[in-house]
Amino acid sequence: MAEVVSFRKDPSKAGEGALVIPQLVDGVLRLTISNPPANALSIAVMETLIGELQSAADDAAVRAIIIASTGNVFSAGHDLKELTAHRADEDGGEAFFEETFALAADLMLEITRLPKPVIAEIDGLATAAGCQLVASCDLAICTDTATFCTPGVNIGLFCSTPMVAVSRAAHRKQAMEMLLTGETIDASTAKDFGLVNRIVPKQYLTQVVTKYASVIASKSPLTLKLGKEAFYRQLEMPVEEAYSYAAQVMVDNMLTADAEEGIGAFLSKRTPQWTGE
Repeated sequence: MAEVVSFRKDPSKAGEGALVIPQLVDGVLRLTISNPPANALSIAVMETLIGELQSAADDAAVRAIIIASTGNVFSAGHDLKELTAHRADEDGGEAFFEETFALAADLMLEITRLPKPVIAEIDGLATAAGCQLVASCDLAICTDTATFCTPGVNIGLFCSTPMVAVSRAAHRKQAMEMLLTGETIDASTAKDFGLVNRIVPKQYLTQVVTKYASVIASKSPLTLKLGKEAFYRQLEMPVEEAYSYAAQVMVDNMLTADAEEGIGAFLSKRTPQWTGE
């Protein structure tokens, strides 16, 4: 059966020169950042990503999302030239800086709150807010030549907002190592730290990530929504409260049509037919 391919369009960014290229194939939406040479997370890039994610949240055709990029840099983080240009503003750039970092927080929270899984596909360097983007995604798969860092300390600007996502993905001591030294770590170290799930050869990256996304897209969309929300909510709870909350989620989940269908299909040894209800 031929793959069904569609291209989602943002009217303000569509066509040649689009900052984010969306492609939907068999329930998997690939969002490719295309802001060469460093795929910086400028205001325009972040606004476009947020818009695509918000559209995907309500689109039943989208079951899983991949965030990738063009070129040899996954993302170098915020656009330092864009930030520096606003130092000439009357307020020294304060309002623009507030807008930039608030928008970055909105983007990362949009990923976490999205009712659908998001996978980061990393080839090349992911630094500062680019590393924050990786840490914010539900899963992350990279090439064996990918590198990661939070280098703000090297330029007198501690990576405080990247710290929020990185410290929740990596172990505490490892996160502090990255933040305090500003040094670059390789893919193997990133996996040891907990920033990425898998490391694959460059030539297989897209194939492997697409396979992961396709497997996830084959599951009940309602179950994924309930599970992802529960995962992030229980993380911030004391353990007893987390168990109480998770138990109620299980009850609510058991009462859904998809759970009834899934269990019935398992017992009958047939493929389940999800309705999302």
